[in-house]
This record gives sequence, C-alpha cells and structure tokens, in this order.
Amino acid sequence: MTRYVKRFKIAPHDFQEERPLDAPAAEPTTSLRDRVLRRVRSEIVSGHSIPGTMYSVPALAASLGVSTTPVREALLELSRTGLITPMRNRGFRVEPTSLADLNNIFALRDLLERYAMVAIAERRITDTGPLRALADEVAAAVRKKDVEGYVETDRAFHQALVARAENPLLTRMIMDLRDEMRLYGIDSPAGRQRQITSVKEHYQLIELAEAGETEAIADLISRHILDWQPIFTAALAEATGRRRVQGLAR
Repeated sequence: MTRYVKRFKIAPHDFQEERPLDAPAAEPTTSLRDRVLRRVRSEIVSGHSIPGTMYSVPALAASLGVSTTPVREALLELSRTGLITPMRNRGFRVEPTSLADLNNIFALRDLLERYAMVAIAERRITDTGPLRALADEVAAAVRKKDVEGYVETDRAFHQALVARAENPLLTRMIMDLRDEMRLYGIDSPAGRQRQITSVKEHYQLIELAEAGETEAIADLISRHILDWQPIFTAALAEATGRRRVQGLAR
C-alpha cells in the first residue's frame, strides 16, 4: 500500500498550534480540522492521492505540526463521504471510483444544478459582490496554476452561488455530489484549459442570475459541468487501466 507522503504546498508551521505566550490564542481545533479536511479532500479528488493510499493520523499530524485530534476529525468527516475508509489499526484508505460512478454523478449534478440556477435566476439575485470576490479567487488560483487552490476556491464559489436558491437541502445534496466526484485529469493540459474557460463562465453565471435569464443560465451550467466529463472520463479510464496492469504484474 502507498503510504501518505506530504504534498501540501505549505510549511508545517502554517498549522502550528503552539505559540509564544505573548502571541494570540491558538487557532480553534475546528478551524484546524477544516483546513486539514480541505487539503486532504483536494489531494484525493484531484487524483494526487490514488486509490489505496493510506493516511495515518499520527504521521499526517506530525507532518503538519498539529495534534492528532483535528486530523482524526477531518479524516472521519471525509470517511462519511465515501472518499476514504477507516482501516483498523492502520489509518484511512483512499477508495477507488468507477466510470459508472462518475457518469452517475455527472447526470445528477446536471439535473440538480440546472434546477438551482433556474431558481436563482427567477429571484434575480442582488448583492453579487461576494460572489464576484469568490470568482476572483478562482481566477487567481488558475493564474498561479494552483490546482489544489482551484479545487477549493471553485467549490466555495459554487456553494455560495447555489445557496442563493435558499434551499439548504438542495445545497447540501449538490455539494455532497461535488465532493464525491473525482477530478482526475484536472491538471492535464486539457484540464488546465478547461479551468481557464470555467473562470469566464463563473462571471457569466452571476450576470445571468442578476438578469433573470433562466434558460440561458440553465444551458450555461450544463456546459459548465458536462464539458469536464470527457476530461475526467479519459483520465479515470487511464488510471484504472494502469492499476489493472499493475495488479496483474504482482
């Protein structure tokens, strides 16, 4: 099994809990948990942590310079999404996904997010400043070629946008589906080009929501989602083939 190897583009002290006595109070455990969760989730969904990778709570905590509590809580939270599975006395194993799983998630995301965008456009949303600020963060991540940053800022943008439908259950369902989707190929040449295009589409989604253009926003969100499908499908098929060959070679 592949063991956890630190890949975060941050220094361990960014997570450090111990501070000088005259420094501000330590960051709350819940905040540390969320930061660990975001980064591990990004590694998994982007394909940087392949199926079979084992995350050890003590090893991960030590590499990040934090206690085991926020790390364990973050990994347990991710295990509830099905991305990882707790293995007794070993840690948490990254689970595989299939092309059928990927296609099913795409179909459901398209259905639910079209519905959400139409509901938002019907409201003719106002106060779009926060949404534009989030879209700017996505654009900045793309300019820096920061894949993990793109994954997280893109997620934050879509969560804030979908929330404008004022249907918490719908928001939760959509975000759960997004969190289950493996973004294999996101840092390939085709994936990076798609990131650039998606930046423009974020601003267009905001404008259409403001203008109340229900049909146009429904069509745009479908393209925004489904144009990723061939990229993810090809990358996942390649990764699955490699794992099959490696398995036969053992």
